[in-house]
Amino acid sequence: MPFVNIKTPEAGLTADQKAEIGHRVTDLLVEYFSEAARPHTMVLIEEVKDGGYYRADETFVIPDAYRAK
Repeated sequence: MPFVNIKTPEAGLTADQKAEIGHRVTDLLVEYFSEAARPHTMVLIEEVKDGGYYRADETFVIPDAYRAK
């Protein structure tokens, strides 16, 4: 069973965008594993709260311009 785990900043994507990512990643994996993989493919999109991760030794907070509208 193909499994993909995507971590993204909280509020960075809309529900529709997450659904599209799920479909597109599934399609990509089907290209490699065959159509038989589709019903067994799992795409997990986890939202990480602001301040829950670090970049360049600094706490990362998503800029307002990148928040989903």
